[in-house]
Amino acid sequence: MEKVRIQKIIADSGMCSRRKAEEYINTGRVLQNGRRVKIGDKADPENDLIAVDGINIQRKKSQNVYYMLHKPRGYVTTMQDEKNRKCIADLIVNIKERVYPIGRLDVNSEGLILLTNDGDFANKLMHPVHHVNKVYRVTIRPDITDEQCAILSAGIIIDGKMTAPSVVNVISKEKDRVVLEIILREGRNRQIRKMLESLNIEVARLKRTNIGPVKLGMLKPGDCRELRKEEIRALKNAVKKEK
Repeated sequence: MEKVRIQKIIADSGMCSRRKAEEYINTGRVLQNGRRVKIGDKADPENDLIAVDGINIQRKKSQNVYYMLHKPRGYVTTMQDEKNRKCIADLIVNIKERVYPIGRLDVNSEGLILLTNDGDFANKLMHPVHHVNKVYRVTIRPDITDEQCAILSAGIIIDGKMTAPSVVNVISKEKDRVVLEIILREGRNRQIRKMLESLNIEVARLKRTNIGPVKLGMLKPGDCRELRKEEIRALKNAVKKEK
């Protein structure tokens, strides 16, 4: 594990503030593996033994946090990008905890992304066995027939494998423009785009509006917020039910 300044380890344990921890270090009250430390020294929080006045510091377990983000188009769903593209880490600089996205949206798609530091919950939500519904609002060109809607709903072969049945509803129709609502129970890479492209239908815009019981609502593009307690509870219940 990456080494951290010892005053930060003491402060993160909840024992005192970082400034107070520095005072303890300056007065010789802090030991690392039995050796007296000085300001600037670093330690491995997982493996090194830090003691203040002979009392071992116990690392405070980080609290699980859950956020939603409205990802705009043009951002990749990663915390860093080797191609120096804009990524969602640029949008969540105010989140103090180290979080990561649950699933992805491709760079040209937008909408709801969930972020957390709860690895167990993230794995359950992403696992195909749980089949948590995801709802998308998709603008296509030029048109779609009832037969094509039926094909998409029943399942279609992409990447050599049949997709699971989905729900496809026509929301509105205008000249050379149709808005669909598509509900998926799986999350394959660029699934909706590939499904529609296989029928020679162009995707003009793709926005995820729901993940299970959690809705994007009026959250503005680029904004994020913590999930409410009832939203977290509803998501965890959805995972339990969909086995």
